[in-house]
Amino acid sequence: MLLRFRVANVRSLRDEQELSFVAPEDAEVEQAAARETVFSDGRRLRVHTVLGVFGANASGKSNVVAALKNMRHAVLRSYADWTSYDGIPRDEFALDSKAASETSLYEADIVLEGVRWTYGFELGSRRVESEWLYAYPKGRRQVWYERDASGENPLDFPGDRLHDRTRLARIMTADALLLTRAGNAGHEQLAPVFDWFRENLWDVTPETERPQREAYTAQRLLHSEDFRRRAEELLRVADLGIAGVEVEQTSSGRPLVRLEHAGGGGKTLMDWESESWGTRSWFALIGPLLLALDTGAVLLVDELDSSLHPRFAAEVVRLFQSSRVNRNGAQLVFTGHDPSLLRAPGGGRLLQPGQIWLTEKDERGATALSSVADWEPTEEEDLMASYLAGSFGAVPKVSEGQIGRRLLWADASARTEAEED
Repeated sequence: MLLRFRVANVRSLRDEQELSFVAPEDAEVEQAAARETVFSDGRRLRVHTVLGVFGANASGKSNVVAALKNMRHAVLRSYADWTSYDGIPRDEFALDSKAASETSLYEADIVLEGVRWTYGFELGSRRVESEWLYAYPKGRRQVWYERDASGENPLDFPGDRLHDRTRLARIMTADALLLTRAGNAGHEQLAPVFDWFRENLWDVTPETERPQREAYTAQRLLHSEDFRRRAEELLRVADLGIAGVEVEQTSSGRPLVRLEHAGGGGKTLMDWESESWGTRSWFALIGPLLLALDTGAVLLVDELDSSLHPRFAAEVVRLFQSSRVNRNGAQLVFTGHDPSLLRAPGGGRLLQPGQIWLTEKDERGATALSSVADWEPTEEEDLMASYLAGSFGAVPKVSEGQIGRRLLWADASARTEAEED
């Protein structure tokens, strides 16, 4: 389970920003909507299973998902990939020349078997400047290791909690994360933290990599009857006119999928290429979605509403919100444009204020990330109406008719220039 994520100097996220799944303690309705997590020391915390990130175009929504994805990739691949680069690929803020000389920060608070862990690192252009791992088994911080490239002793293991400390110090390299080396080496104590990143923060972008997700969903249909039963039900409930799925394994290794459509008193199998974009997008999402629910993973979906009808997108949110369906505590982080996701189709709130995060760029082009809960809306307030009215910011600064007037002005300017020539 993911509790919090902090990031700085990554893409448009210039200053330190935090995304939190923890429900605000002073909001009774929000506390009731969140899932209760019990820690090993008996402490209880209400944690959301869904966060939605909204904002104007080019405000940095996708960069929040990209930063989470970057952290996962760094943990899994820093030793294999970074050592082959001339320096560390960081993707730092591009609109400030000072950013290149400053570090990029990543930090995540996660829960493993009832224990909260904090893992983070700072990257320079050529080396890992710092790295740390803390555990809170009894509510108090235990330092498992701290790394500081500028210190006289770059790696510190306070106490005797970690085994094989000499070996860990020996395998550490300046241009790779220690957690990457330890995880790949199968270190008994550090491997669970490494494995959390390997099994979480799965990225789904509806407009890209769709063929791979289609193939994954098809393979699951071939090899799991339970998956097939649930996938067919999701296709039917989406009201796409689909009655079933036929999947065949071809000699090329890529499954051949044909959907069974009901109509005209019978059923018709359609070629996959004839299916609509919306149908194929929904089919491609089913595989990762069910896998996340089955394993309790954190799923990242960029632009959830870009190729799905708002009602489909709302149902995806409902799946993760439902304790009966989402029995393993899977979490969803999605970005979206459609403000209708702030309101349930039947009325009321689909998301609580603490689940709605907004991105807005300042005059430097830097993204600020904030929660609607910070604005303290009343329980009766229509969040969609308030958002569209600009009450929370993070909406395009375009007045009615402004785009049309700008086009007319551009046309007039072009005609004037042509006449002068």
